[in-house]
Amino acid sequence: MNFPLLKKADPKLFRLIQKEIIRQKQTIDLIASENFVPEVFFEVLGSALTNKYSEGYPQKRYYPGNVYYDQIEELAQKRALKAFGLNPKKWSVNVQPYSGSPANLEVYNALLQPGDVLMGMSLTSGGHLTHGHKANLSGKLYQSIQYNLNPKTELIDYQEIENLTQKYHPKIIVSGLTSYPRKIDFSKISEIAHRLGAYAMADISHVAGLVLAGLYPDPFISCDIVTTTIHKTLRGPRGAIIFINKESFIAQKNKIDLENAINKSVFPQMQGGPHNNVTAAIALTFKLVQAQSFKNYQKQILKNSRALAEALKKLGFRLTTNGTDNHLMILDLRNNGISGMEAENLLEKAGIMANRNVVVGDMSPFHPSGIRIGTPAVTTRGMKEKEMKKIAELISRVLIKKEKPVIIKREIEKLCVKFPLY
Repeated sequence: MNFPLLKKADPKLFRLIQKEIIRQKQTIDLIASENFVPEVFFEVLGSALTNKYSEGYPQKRYYPGNVYYDQIEELAQKRALKAFGLNPKKWSVNVQPYSGSPANLEVYNALLQPGDVLMGMSLTSGGHLTHGHKANLSGKLYQSIQYNLNPKTELIDYQEIENLTQKYHPKIIVSGLTSYPRKIDFSKISEIAHRLGAYAMADISHVAGLVLAGLYPDPFISCDIVTTTIHKTLRGPRGAIIFINKESFIAQKNKIDLENAINKSVFPQMQGGPHNNVTAAIALTFKLVQAQSFKNYQKQILKNSRALAEALKKLGFRLTTNGTDNHLMILDLRNNGISGMEAENLLEKAGIMANRNVVVGDMSPFHPSGIRIGTPAVTTRGMKEKEMKKIAELISRVLIKKEKPVIIKREIEKLCVKFPLY
């Protein structure tokens, strides 16, 4: 990654990129939504595929010269379906969404009218902004009803979901997470939705790799729509896809061609030409994830997550739900006398990247009491349970023992040298 052409064309930008590469190499990334792509992706994402407009879909483009882009997009679709073991007669997949938020909004746009009721998990419970938060378009354009965790168990309250569904009659119920550390019963939520005539939609952006490896509940058994980003546990490019159940009985009941409605929502209603270099990288992603080594990687993510959680608990931290079933955990810092923002800043100075996060009881996402921690990126670097215990110790030394971050940073850099990024 020497970028000789960029160095000559724009020295200032070149230096900034080089500094960012060094930052990534010398810090521990515990941000649950981040990962490192294999180096081969840089060749695809930086290729001449970025030159072409391909508005439309394979065999139905609005520009000439798309014969190879059609083949690339079809390859991405076939591989995505195969990776999750989906029958193409029952499921289709749109690989054009620019990212996870547009993908979710494109589903809503296809199936809802402004003012219709949308139900999703609240942000403070571990849901995503696009699941109906008031600050997001999904919470402004539609009547958003948010379900919450049981305050005693800190787990999803499925009875509350059913009660809210009976009261408000949502047209879509979204299940999924951005900071919920436990398993989600997609089938139970789908059963509630379908019983009252609502679509069941799962956003598996965080856990897609775990689902693919059979280590997390399978949403495809029961859901009508499944969305996911590609860059988290799937370890691919920044993009998203939408899986569509062509046999959805809710769609049939509503006399809607679900596949056609969602495809039209993506293009032409909400997007223009797809990013062809990203589409190609998505095709590459779904080739790589079918290897046994990728499934072993997912297993190690879980091993690392559990090892890190147990080590943190032993060092005096409280974890929401007292642990984790997936790739992430939430530290509740209220008993440690430090806010989430303060903790995030101190850890960053020490070379540890972990983002502040709300916990149940917080009144504002701008002043949260927690820290979200995830293991996909450190697992990509080759770290295992031994290193998780060391990382927990370093976090404790920063946040509990109040050691100077600069001292911890030197130890972090030494650790990173043992696990080179590229």
